Amino acid sequence: QVQLVESGGGLVQAGGSLRLSCAASGRTFSYYSMGWFRQAPGKEREFVATINTSGSSTYYAGSVKGRFTISRDNAKSTVYLQMNNLKPEDTAVYRCAADRGSGLPMRPSQYDYWGQGTQVTVSP
Repeated sequence: QVQLVESGGGLVQAGGSLRLSCAASGRTFSYYSMGWFRQAPGKEREFVATINTSGSSTYYAGSVKGRFTISRDNAKSTVYLQMNNLKPEDTAVYRCAADRGSGLPMRPSQYDYWGQGTQVTVSP
């Protein structure tokens, strides 16, 4: 079992930045690929970014590429999502997820564990 707890969400103006954190506990963090997803009201859950177990490879959704950066610190069992140049359309609940694998999973069904989420609101 892996427990995931997100933090760092909040209200920010368009063009601003936020850094989300996701702290993991329960199993060896470095065994898991990690991902970030988001869900806005009335919309389906959307893939944002993923990172492999070592942190050497990442992949982003086209809508955030160049603005968001996913990283991880295996010693701290934490994955981060640095979000720059935020736009109102980035407003959503952001959730991190863990996959017991070594790839770059992009589908929610590939993930084994999920956090509760943190709200990000971007005002115009």
